[in-house]
Amino acid sequence: MDWIILILAGLMEVGFTFCLGKTKTSTGHELAMWWLGFLAALASSMYLMAKASVKLPIGTVYPVWTGIGAVGAVVVGIVFFHEPATF
Repeated sequence: MDWIILILAGLMEVGFTFCLGKTKTSTGHELAMWWLGFLAALASSMYLMAKASVKLPIGTVYPVWTGIGAVGAVVVGIVFFHEPATF
């Protein structure tokens, strides 16, 4: 169960990255909603990561969380924000 919580924490990190990216092109009420989504995903990610670290070693939790977030952010950037897929 702790691994599932950790994976969800990583996915929430991808979620807050996506919301942050959407704030660049939004205005008004839509911008506020993306910021609220960012804050909710950020809080969820931190909470879930902390919960997973109760039973899993932090030396495992942090790299897995960061790895999911890093790979997810690259994929989100390419798929949703049309960023180049080059080095």
